[in-house]
Amino acid sequence: MSSALYQSHIRSLKLLHRGKVRDIYDVDAKRLLIVTTDRLSAFDVIMNEPIPRKGEVLTTVSNFWFEKLRNILPNQLTGDAPESVVAPDEVDQVRGRAIVVKKLKALPIEAIVRGYLVGSGWKEYQRDGSVCGIPLPAGLREADKLPQPLFTPSTKAALGQHDENISFEKTVALIGRPLAEQVRDAALALYSSAADYAKTKGIIIADTKFEFGLDDAGKLYLIDEALTPDSSRFWPADQYAPGSNPPSFDKQYLRDYLETLDWNKKAPAPPLPAEVIAKTTEKYLQALQQLTGAAI
Repeated sequence: MSSALYQSHIRSLKLLHRGKVRDIYDVDAKRLLIVTTDRLSAFDVIMNEPIPRKGEVLTTVSNFWFEKLRNILPNQLTGDAPESVVAPDEVDQVRGRAIVVKKLKALPIEAIVRGYLVGSGWKEYQRDGSVCGIPLPAGLREADKLPQPLFTPSTKAALGQHDENISFEKTVALIGRPLAEQVRDAALALYSSAADYAKTKGIIIADTKFEFGLDDAGKLYLIDEALTPDSSRFWPADQYAPGSNPPSFDKQYLRDYLETLDWNKKAPAPPLPAEVIAKTTEKYLQALQQLTGAAI
């Protein structure tokens, strides 16, 4: 097993940004290096301990989906090996957990697609009969499949802040109607194709988050990560039963643990027990193996 990487230190390239999980470096005028660390963020707070293998899982799963869904929308990958853009003594930091991507202009929204009634959507439905302001039929239960997948965009909050759900009209105001409609249609098509495939592997994708970017010509690309255990809610199909929140293959396990603590969901994060860290790694690896058949 490789050692956990909480933070990368690529000195041969200029560091541009450290996000919740990813460290981004400048390669040249057209390319970036994105290193997916083993950091884990829950409730928009970065935990103090790394989750071993997590960065490798996220990278492998994303690359799997980028390849599988490229007929729907092109993605950010250049095809260049990460090992080729760093110094020889930095190769261990990028192997299996980094990608080289095109420099694109990220859109200021997150494209969330919900296929099932769960999480914040379920809370709103109980209160208002809607999800992100979209009215739904009466009588739905927690974890029910929605009549059709919903596009519910949100803003991209700064580190430590919470994303805010926004209406489709607010999205139009931010990026213009033609692009908003293109993003909505792409997100729904990507989700539907991925959800259909995942079902054949015994996994329900309850919801997911996509991010998109534009090149200089205004062409739309899928960027960031795609349909990973960080950006999606994965349920084992054989344990799915409407009326309760199913167990999941993602960081929901860790969120559920944090909910049992007397913690205000603000930094600093509480310490994570070794068994919680190990179980979280196990869930990430299980999602990878079941979805892709790959082992790392």
